[in-house]
Amino acid sequence: MIKKLSKFIFALSAVMDLALTAMTFYSKYALPDQFYVSKGQSLQLDPKYWVEAVSTSSSRSGTSQVDASENATYSMELRLFGMIPVKQVQVNVVDQSEVVVCGTPFGIKMFTDGVLVIGASDVICNGNSVNPAENAGIKVGDVIVKMNGAKVYTNEDVGKIVEGSEGKSVSVTYQRNGQTLYTDLYPALSDDGQGYKAGIWVRDSTAGIGTMTFYDPSAKVFGGLGHAICDVDTGKIMPLSSGDIVGVTITGVKKGEAGSPGELKGGFVESQQLGELSLNGETGVYGMIENPALIQGTALPVAFKQEVKAGKAQIVTTLDGQNAEKFEVMIEKVNYDDNNPTKNMVVKITDPQLLSKTGGIVQGMSGSPIIQDGKLIGAVTHVFVNDPTKGYGIFAENMLSSAKNVEFSETNAA
Repeated sequence: MIKKLSKFIFALSAVMDLALTAMTFYSKYALPDQFYVSKGQSLQLDPKYWVEAVSTSSSRSGTSQVDASENATYSMELRLFGMIPVKQVQVNVVDQSEVVVCGTPFGIKMFTDGVLVIGASDVICNGNSVNPAENAGIKVGDVIVKMNGAKVYTNEDVGKIVEGSEGKSVSVTYQRNGQTLYTDLYPALSDDGQGYKAGIWVRDSTAGIGTMTFYDPSAKVFGGLGHAICDVDTGKIMPLSSGDIVGVTITGVKKGEAGSPGELKGGFVESQQLGELSLNGETGVYGMIENPALIQGTALPVAFKQEVKAGKAQIVTTLDGQNAEKFEVMIEKVNYDDNNPTKNMVVKITDPQLLSKTGGIVQGMSGSPIIQDGKLIGAVTHVFVNDPTKGYGIFAENMLSSAKNVEFSETNAA
């Protein structure tokens, strides 16, 4: 009997050790390496991780919280159940930001920095199919920035250089996955009588409707969408050269259904010139507001990511005209993983009015602010195609960080 009990205890101990190892490993990679807190605020993580932050400073030995009264940076150790070391993290004590929370629609008119290759099409030359761009190593998704040493901004720029080449070599500077590459392209004379061709389709601009998340009056910077503007054909982030934002009036809604995303319908109000685009990045679009009087919203503090929790919240969005409304939602899951900066939470629409009008989250609602406990915690970014009542949201902290970079670059430029 004693022997059997010993085996049982040994097996149970092994299972517990394995479980603790798995929990430690999960927490290590699920939690970020850096956090922000405001002055006097403690670092408290979601209880679901069973992790406590313990100070590594000798002056704070034995404490599990940061309680700083001035801006500083501290190193803390995350411990499972307050005992098992997980990893070291950096805690930055900063002033808590306050922004105007919007939820209003805006129109985007954007021109690319260079031209984006969106497709390939063979050229029939002397009865044979050839593709000069493909032969030169150019692929769909590449961004052509120069041809024969001259910057190209439009489809017309590319067409003129190719047609004027008379089949001679055209030097091409292009970008792929952040790398600048060079090649020589030899245009082919088409049998259709339309001159020399490169064998590619390119795009130089786009336009659409999104939702403004916030506006920072002190810096005159806005943030919206919560995700990048990507080309519809390639899925690549469109490189921004210049762009404007204007007012939009929502005129209708196409209701979303499983497998068929809905959308907000509206028109640009050209007389309402709001500002300029400065950044089209992974976490959204950002820029400078030129007419602050046209911006609607309520000033609220911005929550740090560790303040976001599963539970009730509200989104602010516009379904008619230009007036934003609040609707009830549920935050079902919070994810700290830095590898998915636009999918930090799962949001479920619970408001009966919103569900009856839209079916849930629809295109055009990207950027709709999410409010919890009187703070801006994030914005809607994506809809679940097979369940439009649910979607992803981004942390407001991530968007604000991008907005600060815009503010910094604009200040330096000035």
